[in-house]
Amino acid sequence: MPADTAATIAAIGKPMQIAFVPEDFDAALRHWTENMGVGPFFVMERIRLEDARFMGAPSDCTFTIALAQWGDVQVELIRQDNDAPSIYRGDYWPGGQAMHHVCLLTDDIASARATVESRGGLVLVEGKVGADGAVIYADCGPAETRPNAGAIVEILQPASGSEGFFAMIAEAAKSWDGSDPVRVLG
Repeated sequence: MPADTAATIAAIGKPMQIAFVPEDFDAALRHWTENMGVGPFFVMERIRLEDARFMGAPSDCTFTIALAQWGDVQVELIRQDNDAPSIYRGDYWPGGQAMHHVCLLTDDIASARATVESRGGLVLVEGKVGADGAVIYADCGPAETRPNAGAIVEILQPASGSEGFFAMIAEAAKSWDGSDPVRVLG
């Protein structure tokens, strides 16, 4: 481990989520709920980050996510809903059912971004989340092997109120009996 651990990407925060961009979103939901026993999943459709940028250019990528809790870790499944260039297709899609990224939480997105960039990370996506949140996705793999599908780190500065939403997902998982495995949110 580097001597200056305060300036490493790991020092930003512990991984709180693993995310997948499956070829078949509905089949992945069935796999996670029926085979893995993880659920219920809460689905949010047609999300678009405000002021989104992909590789520095404005982006109109829209996507659907499904979130569930698996012990201490949140599981996210993602389906892109349009053909916009993004990390969910092309060089940054790992294919099949492979993990796409991990998510770290921060209360200072600017400092987290500076840490990522100081460690050679390449910011791929950035945008606003809610009224006061922000997110970046960075390729944190070796620069000489980019693109590094599967080496993406999402860093989220949650919008106000997100703590309650994440807590609701975690609480639902504790008492989940297998019924109503996929719950679409308004």
